[in-house]
Amino acid sequence: MSLSVQNITKLYGEQKALDAVNFEISGGEIVGFLGPNGAGKSTIMKIITGYIAPNEGIVLVNGMNIGTEILEIRKQIGYLPEHNPLYLEMYVKEYLRFVAKIYKVADIKNRVAEIIDMTGLQIEQHKKIGALSKGYRQRVGLAAALIHDPSVLILDEPTTGLDPNQIVEIRNLIRKVGSQKTVLLSTHIMQEVEAICDRVIIINQGKIVADNAVGQIKDTLSDKQFVIQVEFDKTLTETELLKIGTNFELKKISATRYLFKSQADIRADIFRFAVANKLILMTLKLEQKTLEEVFRELTR
Repeated sequence: MSLSVQNITKLYGEQKALDAVNFEISGGEIVGFLGPNGAGKSTIMKIITGYIAPNEGIVLVNGMNIGTEILEIRKQIGYLPEHNPLYLEMYVKEYLRFVAKIYKVADIKNRVAEIIDMTGLQIEQHKKIGALSKGYRQRVGLAAALIHDPSVLILDEPTTGLDPNQIVEIRNLIRKVGSQKTVLLSTHIMQEVEAICDRVIIINQGKIVADNAVGQIKDTLSDKQFVIQVEFDKTLTETELLKIGTNFELKKISATRYLFKSQADIRADIFRFAVANKLILMTLKLEQKTLEEVFRELTR
């Protein structure tokens, strides 16, 4: 199970929607795909799934070239597009049987029952799709993407329009199936990436600007400034605090609380300063940038 995107470039007229995009995803890995509107997220997903062709570059799915083996590759990809295309006049179970037939699923009856149970559609399975809520329509779309047990799953905004309870349920389902598949998940919801994904890729103006584990994505920033919040048991003057060193900016928050900004992690220096001056450290905390702050800095 693997997905390899190599030097993909896509032009719409003179506009370059994608500019030499490269990334790889291994089996069992859930990757969040982030970017502002118009950055190229949906375009790369359409190329991976074979809906449109790139001007340059190749995509390999489980080692197969999408340019020459598209029919075989489509058997191994499950795709939930942003605007979930469903036949509203069909019943849920009828629709899933229809999709299963297209993929030539061996045991359609049992597979449809299994996927209905997996996606929580038991209560709604005898309803027409047009009578379902937005949340259950998303479940039907996800069920259709999973019906043929693909090894690669492409999800474009899978929780758009869902209420908080539905979002948690869909997240749990993606986490469950993602442990056995290669998953590329596009979303604008930062909490979703932090809750589901192992890794995040950020695209801006058609180029990859970050690719790292969720917990390490801030290391991508050129300005890797350490912000340390400190509280002592008594008030100190700026002159006293400068004895810690000179390679930091100092901001007083309250009588005993301070912010240190430095290009290096100076928490050990602050601790030694406190011990040497018989001070009690009430707080010594490295403030982490949020994923949203990192995203905004990389895509401004």
